[in-house]
Amino acid sequence: MKQTVNFSSFIQAFKDAGRAHQYSQRGLEAIYDYIEQYEDSIGEEIELDVVALCCDWNECSFQEIADDYSIDLTDCEDDDEKVQAVEAYLEGHTHYVNLDGDSFIYVVF
Repeated sequence: MKQTVNFSSFIQAFKDAGRAHQYSQRGLEAIYDYIEQYEDSIGEEIELDVVALCCDWNECSFQEIADDYSIDLTDCEDDDEKVQAVEAYLEGHTHYVNLDGDSFIYVVF
């Protein structure tokens, strides 16, 4: 038996699992949109597993990502260039969404 999940029930599933504060609202929207697009591309529904999503996705600032993955930002002149460098790194390694200009949500790799 499958249940159709809209964005409100997606958010509620995170609350029910005690993971309501795992991501920002924008981060949850990005994950939800990604899953919907993925389902459309493969023509198959995905089972909602909040714990698995929390293990697979991370939301961080560009600086946290640079620190976690040893991305060298020393040649960058300003934060915009640093964000671009981190985004280029993520693009080569994983699926991600730039949330607000200086933070990202991405599949952990």
